[in-house]
Amino acid sequence: MKNLKIEIKWALIFVLMQLSWMLMEKLTGLHDAHIDKHAIFTNGVAILAFLIYALALLDKRKNFYHGKMTYLQGFVTGIWISLFVTLLTPITQYITSYWISPEYFDNMIEYSVSQGKMNQMEAEAFFNFNSYLMQSTLFAPVAGVVTSAIVALFTRKS
Repeated sequence: MKNLKIEIKWALIFVLMQLSWMLMEKLTGLHDAHIDKHAIFTNGVAILAFLIYALALLDKRKNFYHGKMTYLQGFVTGIWISLFVTLLTPITQYITSYWISPEYFDNMIEYSVSQGKMNQMEAEAFFNFNSYLMQSTLFAPVAGVVTSAIVALFTRKS
């Protein structure tokens, strides 16, 4: 575990970023008054995700690999971060759904139905904690692997 200290640190930083992003969305009205703009702005978190992965891989390169890191070493570092983020995803989703924005699902159901994007039953089946828990738990490792593959290209150094 000592060899994974940097990965664990950055996974925790990533989770704090995710929770901060959700709080920012909530406070700016993207979960209620401006829910119609949610789909546009929520993807901005990807920029921060890439930044955190880049900082993590640079940290690993500097403080573990003594300034040199191959693509594979960077990619594996990112995979470990992704694994830890995925393991923490249920906690992150719970905090978001029940503490930060407990009305989000009801608001999204109402908005989706009122806009004709879904009927009531479809919206209720999609916008709920269990659905989002499954989606986020499946998305985390996929997005993490893709992000790791890209960021490792830019952080390698021989």
